Amino acid sequence: MNLDALSLSILGPAFLAGLVVLSTHVPLGAQVLKRGIVFIDLAIAQVAGLGVVAADRLGFEPQGWAVQVAAVSAALAGALLLTWSEKRWPEVQEALIGVLFVVAASAGVLLMAADPHGGEHLKDLLVGQILWTSYGQLPLAAGLSVLILALWFGLGQRLGRAGFYILFACAVTASVQLVGLYLVFSSLIVPALATRRLGKGRLAAAYLLGAAGYAVGLALSALYDFPSGAVIVLVLAALAVPVYALAPAAKA
Repeated sequence: MNLDALSLSILGPAFLAGLVVLSTHVPLGAQVLKRGIVFIDLAIAQVAGLGVVAADRLGFEPQGWAVQVAAVSAALAGALLLTWSEKRWPEVQEALIGVLFVVAASAGVLLMAADPHGGEHLKDLLVGQILWTSYGQLPLAAGLSVLILALWFGLGQRLGRAGFYILFACAVTASVQLVGLYLVFSSLIVPALATRRLGKGRLAAAYLLGAAGYAVGLALSALYDFPSGAVIVLVLAALAVPVYALAPAAKA
């Protein structure tokens, strides 16, 4: 156990990054559950990651604007494709989301095959490097989250199918580069699933669960020198079980 690792200079930016991700993923997660398209975030995040890998293979700077444009463009293309497929074949939308995920993942593996650091890049994409988050990375992600939340809560159903997918793509593209694909999925689904039986106060309960998961997970990973992303996922899942079990069902 390393108590010196519990430093705000390290854990502070990481925790704030988690809160930024949760800010958009909690309300969007409830909508994903309602629509029955649980794996959409994995697919869109993987497509965005494919854009990052492609830009990296072309020699662009990892944190440069070209990479961000590539990631957003790829995610938006995936979102528009899913918008079209949901309208045309709604009965198999979840299956098509799965196909998009595995195709994007396979394409990414092929692009990284000749890269000697490809395994490390793949690990970063999946598990993330949340402890390496700096304060300088947060303003842009936070500003985008505020814009997404304003559009989501301001327009709601008026966004339509395409608007939902586009907002979702933008949210996931920003978050997957901050925390990795596993945490993106967990932040989206676990709090929403754990609080699905709640009526009033569901959103607040989901935010509290997510924040607690990130705080406890980061602390444990720092103390015991475990991978932060994996620990946070496990803590979120562990906290979700009693929350779901003890939550009273919403009144009809």
